[in-house]
Amino acid sequence: MPSATKPAPTAAVPYFSPAALTFLRNLTKHNDREWFAPRKAQFEAELKEPMLAVVRKVTDAMLDFAPNHVRPAEKSLFRIYRDTRFSNDKRPYKTHVAAWWSHQGLQKTSGAGYYFHISTKEVIIAAGAYMPEKDQLSAIRHWLLDNHADFRKLLKKPAVRKAFSEFEGNALTRPPKGFPCDHPALDLIQCRQWGLAATLSAKTALDHKLADIVIRHFKLAAPIVDALNTPIAAALAPKKKVLFGLH
Repeated sequence: MPSATKPAPTAAVPYFSPAALTFLRNLTKHNDREWFAPRKAQFEAELKEPMLAVVRKVTDAMLDFAPNHVRPAEKSLFRIYRDTRFSNDKRPYKTHVAAWWSHQGLQKTSGAGYYFHISTKEVIIAAGAYMPEKDQLSAIRHWLLDNHADFRKLLKKPAVRKAFSEFEGNALTRPPKGFPCDHPALDLIQCRQWGLAATLSAKTALDHKLADIVIRHFKLAAPIVDALNTPIAAALAPKKKVLFGLH
C-alpha cells in the first residue's frame, strides 16, 4: 500500500482572517514569551504569511510607479519582536504587523518610503519621510526653499487630499538655524517630517481587496515620496572630482 503524502500547504492569501485580529487582541492581553512561544506557528499562519502575501502583491504593482522601492518582501516586513534595550517598556512583542518599503540604497537609513500596518484598532497606510536623519533633514529643507510651491501642489491634489491626511510635521517652534524667518516655505521648513497617512477601519484588513487598497494609496503618494527623495539622493551622489581646475 503506498504511503500517504502530506497535502501541499495552502498559499497565503493577500488579506487577513478574523482569527488574525483575534490573535493580536490576545497578544495585547498576554504580551509575554510564555504565551507567544507555543503559538508562534499560529502567528506565522494567521499574520506573517498573509502579510507577506500582501507585501508581495503590492511590491509587484510598485514596479510601475515606484521601481526604486522594489525589494524582497522579507526585507520590507518588520519583525514582531520589539527592541527593548533602551526602553522602559519591556513587553517583547509589537501588537501590530507592519511593512516599510525603503528606497534602494537607503535601506539602512530612513529616507522617504511607503508604510503599511494592521492592528486591532486600525489599518494605517502612509508614505513620506517620517524620521529623516540629520543630513537628510537638512537636504529636504534646503530643497524646499526653491521647490515649496511645486511640493504644495502635490500635497493639494484633490485625489490626494481625499485619500490622505498630511503628517502633523513634528514642527520646530522657530526657524532652523541658518534659514530665513520670513520665507514663504517656513511652515514646511520647520517640519521634521513630511508625508501622508490614511487611517482606515481595522475591518479593512479582512477585505479581499486589501492589497489593491494599499496599492491605490501608494500610487497616489508616489510623486510626493519621489519629491522628498530627490534632495536626499542628490546629497548622497558622489561629488565630481576637480582635476587641474576643470570639472
